Amino acid sequence: MTQRWLAAPWTAPDAGTAMTTRGGGASRPPWDGFNLGDHVGDDAAAVAANRAAFAERIGAAPVYLRQVHGTRVVRVVAADAQPGAPVHEADASVTTQRGVACTVLVADCLPVLLAAPGGVAAAHAGWRGLAGGVVDAALAALCDAAGCAPGEVRAWLGACIGPRRFEVGADVLLAFGVPPIGDGAAGFRPAATRGGAPRWLADLTALARERLQALGVRDVSGAERCTVEEPSAFFSFRRDGVCGRMAAAVWLR
Repeated sequence: MTQRWLAAPWTAPDAGTAMTTRGGGASRPPWDGFNLGDHVGDDAAAVAANRAAFAERIGAAPVYLRQVHGTRVVRVVAADAQPGAPVHEADASVTTQRGVACTVLVADCLPVLLAAPGGVAAAHAGWRGLAGGVVDAALAALCDAAGCAPGEVRAWLGACIGPRRFEVGADVLLAFGVPPIGDGAAGFRPAATRGGAPRWLADLTALARERLQALGVRDVSGAERCTVEEPSAFFSFRRDGVCGRMAAAVWLR
């Protein structure tokens, strides 16, 4: 099984992007095949082989994080990609070093890749992180590191759970400051009531796009692909439970 990887539609030569799919790779079911997560129960040798293939194909050194659905951003350098280097507990990273790939792992959460002249950043944005401000924090860290303004930043939103599949309760709306009454607000639409409680369908991509544009980012593009609805292409935790992880990375060439 092979699948083409996704990438941002940027034409400038300074930044590279990639989001893997599940196709190819050394992992066996239920992590088949190109699993890059080392925390999901997969064989360590298979994960190592997949990670080596990923690094070789992008021509940069990925720096993985211990993701906790938070908002912490770390600045990474080449030493962070070396074997045995401590793994940062964070949900976003930024770098100004060429050949270092800011990398996040996803299997329904939204990967947000940012690029500016002289710097790049990646954020892991599930609903908790997005509502908490992980994208805001990543953008601020990138602008500080690269000495740029938000209007100079390009953003790409990778594949995630789509707006037809992400059913949420009132707690998610409240986290975004949306009153859970009536028709909700932009990024949410009413769904069928379950167990007597109202439900909504959330659009992570639309919520992230709105947040980025409010922060001054004008160039925002997206893959508009649903991880749940494409089982041959993507891992999905909500769909499968035990599964692998895709990687989304951005680096300065």
